[in-house]
Amino acid sequence: MEELTVQMIETENKEVLIDEIMSRYGQEILQLVYSYVKNRTAAEDLTQDIFMKCYNSLHTYSGKSKLRTWLWRIAINHCKDYLKSWYSKNVIITGEDPLHSETKKEMVEQTVIQKEEDVELITAIMKLPIKYREVIYLYYYEELLINEIAVLTDVSGNTVKTRLRRAKELLKDQLEGK
Repeated sequence: MEELTVQMIETENKEVLIDEIMSRYGQEILQLVYSYVKNRTAAEDLTQDIFMKCYNSLHTYSGKSKLRTWLWRIAINHCKDYLKSWYSKNVIITGEDPLHSETKKEMVEQTVIQKEEDVELITAIMKLPIKYREVIYLYYYEELLINEIAVLTDVSGNTVKTRLRRAKELLKDQLEGK
C-alpha cells in the first residue's frame, strides 16, 4: 500500500482521508491499544478517541515521519495517558476475558495444545510491566525494527534492546514457574 503523503493530506477531503487512514491502520491500532489496556471494550473506545485526535490534528502532520509512525505515537501517548487516569485506576470493566475462552471439543489435540500454549504466553506477556510488554508487542507481533520501536517509544535503540532482553528473561522465568 502506498504511504499517504503530506501533499495528499493537504489536498484530500478530511473525511475521505480519515476513512482511508482508519481502514489502513484501524486493526493494528486496536491491537496496539489492547496490548496496553487488556480490555477489548476499553481498547475499542480508546481507538475511536485516537482516530478523533488524528482527525483533529491532521493539519499538524508535517511528514517528518511516516503517517503510520505519527499515528502510533498518538496511540501510545493516548494509552499511557489513559493508564495514568483516575478512570482506568478506579473503574472496573467486566464481562470479558478473551484469554480464557473455551476450546471446541472437536478440535484436534495438537490445536488444543497450541492454543493453551498461546494463551499461557499471552497471559505471561500481559503480566509484564508496560515498558517490557510494549517492546515485546512491537517487536514480535508488529515486526518492527529496533530503531522504529525506539522512535515510537521515545527511548534509545540500546534501551529497546535491553528491555527486549529483560522481557524475555522475565517471560522465561514466568513460563518456567520461577
